[in-house]
Amino acid sequence: MKIGILKEIKVAENRVSMTPAGVEVLIHHGHTVFVEKGAGLNSGFPDSDYTEHGAELLTERTDIFKKSDMILHVKEPQPSEYSLLRENQILFTYLHLAASRELTLALMKTNSICIAYETIQKADGSLPLLIPMSEIAGRMAAQEGARYLEMIHGGSGVLLGGVPGVEPGVVVVIGGGIVGTNSAKIACGLGARVYILDTNADRLRYLSEIMPSNCITLSSTPSKIRELLKIADVVIGSVLYPGAKAPRLVTREHLKTMKKGSVLIDVAIDQGGCFETSVPTTHENPIYIIDGVIHYSVANMPGAVPKTSTLALTNATLPYVLEIANLGWKQAALSSETIRKGLNVVRGKITYKAVSDAFGMEYTNVESVLDS
Repeated sequence: MKIGILKEIKVAENRVSMTPAGVEVLIHHGHTVFVEKGAGLNSGFPDSDYTEHGAELLTERTDIFKKSDMILHVKEPQPSEYSLLRENQILFTYLHLAASRELTLALMKTNSICIAYETIQKADGSLPLLIPMSEIAGRMAAQEGARYLEMIHGGSGVLLGGVPGVEPGVVVVIGGGIVGTNSAKIACGLGARVYILDTNADRLRYLSEIMPSNCITLSSTPSKIRELLKIADVVIGSVLYPGAKAPRLVTREHLKTMKKGSVLIDVAIDQGGCFETSVPTTHENPIYIIDGVIHYSVANMPGAVPKTSTLALTNATLPYVLEIANLGWKQAALSSETIRKGLNVVRGKITYKAVSDAFGMEYTNVESVLDS
């Protein structure tokens, strides 16, 4: 199969979808890999690394689209790329379609095969291609929360860890999944008093066993969230439903009860955000303030640490890229339920129910597409 690796063009997205070492593995299995010139520079991988590992370097991104059977991206296609996708071409990337009707409709028009990293799902419910980026985003969330509490950024001037004789700051983490767990670990390490909320009792038991004593696990209810918002210095929203729009758990009215200079970090912004007042921001302009509360909702947080992120991403995606390349998208999906769950849009039809539900659009069972 001919595989294309693009330079990311989303604002401040510095990752690349495959390392030179990953390219070598694909070529070893008989595939051809095209890499757009400069694709890996911001992740620390010069063009020469790719050519030394067997890739063919192309200057024009349009040539990548024309020559490739499968396109690898990190983030969703940008508007300038919609028309470059063609019928039956495979697009394998983070899509987060439930957050964008425009993108969903655009991809349907291309009649391409759109496979989403974030909905590749194992039998145990885990999301293997989302986990590494969730780990990074979770750890960054606590760091960014601590940073924006500094008064120079408009924060309340609280040091999360406190000092002897002074109480530490309070961090509230809504959602005890991969993002939430990593956020809580870092916040606890900084010395904050941390509350982590989840609706799953078994998950709370697990977290209670592994987290340090300054982490308190609580069952998540609307009343408990309202109660904790009043004392929180940092609130991290990390609730995820695979492929679906994130639930809104903090409303505009809630902001009025929060401390001035407190910080909201919405890690679920890729899926629409779990705070009512969240809108996507960028690394260049990461925050805005509403009712005295700082909002941080950067939609590609791991892009700020591209070297770590690209290595972690390739470790996770390479086996699936290889399986799709070796078997073709249809046979790979027929052979693996894990890959089958990644199919979001196939030849103009929405094949992932959470996406169709987000927009009230027609859903096509993925099995019927694979049988055709």
